[in-house]
Amino acid sequence: MPMDPESIRPIRRILYIANEDFAFLMNRLPMARAARDAGFEVHVATNVNSGAAAIQAEGFSLHRLQLQRGALSPLAAFSTLTAIRSVERKIKPSIVHHSGLQCCVLGSLAAVDRDFAVVNAITGLGFIFTSASWRARLLKLGIARLLPWLLNRSSSTVLVQNPDDRDALLKLGADPRRMRLIAGSGVNDEALRPMPEPDGPITLGFAGRLLVDKGIRALVAAHDILRAQKQDIRLIIAGNPDPANPASVPQEEVETWTKRPGIKWIGHISDIRVLWRASHIAVLPSHREGLPGALLEAAACGRPLIATDAPGCREIVRPDISGLLVPVEEPEALARAILQLAMSPSLRERLGRGARQLVQDEFSSKIVGRAIVELYDQLI
Repeated sequence: MPMDPESIRPIRRILYIANEDFAFLMNRLPMARAARDAGFEVHVATNVNSGAAAIQAEGFSLHRLQLQRGALSPLAAFSTLTAIRSVERKIKPSIVHHSGLQCCVLGSLAAVDRDFAVVNAITGLGFIFTSASWRARLLKLGIARLLPWLLNRSSSTVLVQNPDDRDALLKLGADPRRMRLIAGSGVNDEALRPMPEPDGPITLGFAGRLLVDKGIRALVAAHDILRAQKQDIRLIIAGNPDPANPASVPQEEVETWTKRPGIKWIGHISDIRVLWRASHIAVLPSHREGLPGALLEAAACGRPLIATDAPGCREIVRPDISGLLVPVEEPEALARAILQLAMSPSLRERLGRGARQLVQDEFSSKIVGRAIVELYDQLI
């Protein structure tokens, strides 16, 4: 009796490596779901804090890593490399998908003598490329020497989220033949749907880690300017400091903000709809992004957007279509943009509708899922 071809088909197995479980759930989950639905056996290797149940509920196999974000210890790096190689030896993946710069470097070093396909997803160039500190300059020098060697290996495909990151990597020496641009990780536009504006004073929503290079200080300063002008505009901050990141705002500073009139800090929220249901406008004055998930989610909920004219942000915030762009670290310009939207319900409605349409046309999880599965199929 002939065997069913499906029964002898090799198992297609993908391993995602992320630095934190929450980062995987926020940034890679739509891709991993698309891979699972396309028949891949999905494994996730990451630091595990509170996300284990959510990852395993998706049917993914979870592997615990001790990966120290922000650490420069060679001993810690060697321990992580050893752990990654152990997981790869155990599961024998067809593809390993590294998420973020640190995982791309460590994961590529771990895979240097392996024969599986590697996807190096550069999800934003962050602190190293936005900070002028001596530490950032030193790291950038080291990365500039190491990255081309790792990214240009025959098994590697480099995945970027916006043209600016692609151009920055090309300037460092990345091979353009190995680069693919897929816009973000996808947003579930079926779960996140347009919401009516809340009642009461105009409220700004900010979602993200509380980092200097996310522009949170500039946003608080813009809010101060508007309050000094007797504008009753409120600000809700969703997110926490990130001590592992050198650009983190101190907890004590955040607590002082909450003592100012009109500012509410709610920390991390598990359901982002809570924030956008209470907000009229989404604001992210970031210095640089891969493609900001917070703005994509706000756009899916029909909120008009304000962001800086910076890499990543301008992919989703398109003037006169989905929102307003302002210069980086200019609170006065940010305050003027906020006031422009605050004073015009019709403009908010039009830009919110345009933002929603942009998500449906270019950034939905279905669109991104199809693109990533097509890439995986090509690699296998």
